Amino acid sequence: MASEASPCLGVPPHRLWAVRPGIYEDEKGRTWVTMVVRLSPSQRARGRGSPGGTHEPSITVHMWQMPVHPREPMSPSQLPLSQLPLVWQLYPGRRYRAMDSRLWEVVDHVQITSTEQLILMQLLPGE
Repeated sequence: MASEASPCLGVPPHRLWAVRPGIYEDEKGRTWVTMVVRLSPSQRARGRGSPGGTHEPSITVHMWQMPVHPREPMSPSQLPLSQLPLVWQLYPGRRYRAMDSRLWEVVDHVQITSTEQLILMQLLPGE
């Protein structure tokens, strides 16, 4: 049975910060679980057939808002290295800016059955 997606929700969370590997918390104390991290060739690499084109992969992240068993959050120094930022801050234009200044576009923010889903895609410099 196919699940129905509702129309886009309002404003996504204003801030998401890592509390454990793959788990973020928003400003309302809700937890967001990283369900899928997809690496794919960037649009610029596919658009340019030239050898001088960039080969930096594009990162797309699917996160679901869902409760998790309470545990003590980890400090940033305890979190393992990851391609994902420790903190995302919402900026105008439906984009997040990470602590390292990388920009992430909100691709989708929908409710599927009872689960709120947020899909973010890293923007490469110059995009």
